[in-house]
Amino acid sequence: MNSKTARLASAVLPPLLFGVFIVVLNETRILHGILRVSEVQLPTLGNILRVLMENRSKAVHDSWVTVQVFLAGIGIGSAAGFLAALFAALNPLWGGGGLAIISAFNAIPIVALSPIMRLWFSSSPFAAKTAVVSIVSIVAMSVNVYRGLTDLKPFALDLIESYAGTRADAFFKLRLPNCLPYIFTALRINIAAAMIGVIISEYFAASVEGLGFEIRNSLRTMQMTVGWAYILVASLIGIGFFIPVANLERLLFRHRQ
Repeated sequence: MNSKTARLASAVLPPLLFGVFIVVLNETRILHGILRVSEVQLPTLGNILRVLMENRSKAVHDSWVTVQVFLAGIGIGSAAGFLAALFAALNPLWGGGGLAIISAFNAIPIVALSPIMRLWFSSSPFAAKTAVVSIVSIVAMSVNVYRGLTDLKPFALDLIESYAGTRADAFFKLRLPNCLPYIFTALRINIAAAMIGVIISEYFAASVEGLGFEIRNSLRTMQMTVGWAYILVASLIGIGFFIPVANLERLLFRHRQ
């Protein structure tokens, strides 16, 4: 086994084996005894998959609704965070304060933000949910991009200037390449944060579709297996976006490892 295969195995096998271990505990009801919960509170994976297959057409529709909000929110939020970091890096006198204000968004509870956006965008549930996800996605992108644009190697800017390089040369040949790994770091963070944001925003939204709404409706009517099925789908969607981004990052920056 070569070193590359060994690294891949060490990264994949432990979480995979742990997941299989949890599933076995769940299917054998041992986990229920450990946690002191009933099968109503924690259905087995087999029952969850059975219910999911019975409701697959609606699950696909609700998943697509959630994915649309997820993509729109993370796209708008990441773009806004990038522009805010760019402004802060190129205008440190004014940008630093603005970036500090954006960073304070992290302190805003999503459960409080969602009802506010629902009131602001009362005529468009999609816009209200997208606004929540966008706000959640701004912070990580702005902080990481700002670091990537400003945390340069010593004398790198001086070297550009010594060759009569312009600010555009410094940006495209130095700042932006240095920033790319930080962008991927922010995207990985945002995928998890945005998925949480979209589920919570749908939980409080006025619309009657989406994974978050179905989770709320299922728990309210005590259909716990259905609720767990939608939680499983939301988790798989998040993983489905995270893995390609992580693999693309590993492919693009393998020479830095």
